[in-house]
Amino acid sequence: MIEVIYILWLRQLKHYWRSKARLIGSLGQPLLFMVAFGFGFGPMYTRASGGANYMDFLAPGIVAMSILFTAIFSGLEVIWDRQFGFLKETLVAPISRTEIMLGKTFGGATIAIIQGLVVLCLTYLLGFRISSLSSLALGMTFMFLIAIFFTGLGLAIASMMKDMQGFQLIMNFLIMPIFFLSGALFPLENLPSAIYFISRIDPLTYGVDGMRGALAGMSVFGIHNDFAIMFILSVLVCIIGAFLFSRVEA
Repeated sequence: MIEVIYILWLRQLKHYWRSKARLIGSLGQPLLFMVAFGFGFGPMYTRASGGANYMDFLAPGIVAMSILFTAIFSGLEVIWDRQFGFLKETLVAPISRTEIMLGKTFGGATIAIIQGLVVLCLTYLLGFRISSLSSLALGMTFMFLIAIFFTGLGLAIASMMKDMQGFQLIMNFLIMPIFFLSGALFPLENLPSAIYFISRIDPLTYGVDGMRGALAGMSVFGIHNDFAIMFILSVLVCIIGAFLFSRVEA
């Protein structure tokens, strides 16, 4: 089982490494958000918060955004594999579909974490600093949970679809509300009650809050609560994804 998962994981990493344009192109949006929001809204945030640095607040949210986009669109590989016949060859192999699902999930999550780490390094150029190695280790734990959850979600949705354009439309419909309502760009305090309720049921909210608490010491809900919620959701989405993938027809 471990060997199968490893091979599928390695296949996705090789695809990622061979596509240098994918790595470089995926940095454009995070950089735009960091520069535009960091320098545009930074002074207003500093005045409103009594002198706090907006980049310390913003950087974990942008890292989470990078992981979110990379992870959830990993489901595209399932549709590509179906269209080019590789998925059929994989499904008829003497391996379980759960192993296939786990291999693809870990592969997509690893790529998303790499993207997140690259963006995290870029935040240093804009003034963000991590206090200690233990904070970085805890932050990477939340990066892993965010990557696993949204990779599993993307694969689960892709397993039910055969149309690539339809998958992209659905993902765009989901991604933007998930990102903007997660508190990645602005504090959740003092929001209208309806918006605050939606933010509380957004899974990314707890990933961003946990990462912000680990890297910048600014957790709202508590790091332990964030970890418990993200861990449970990640396990659930993998179980659901494995069930849906077991019903895939190439």
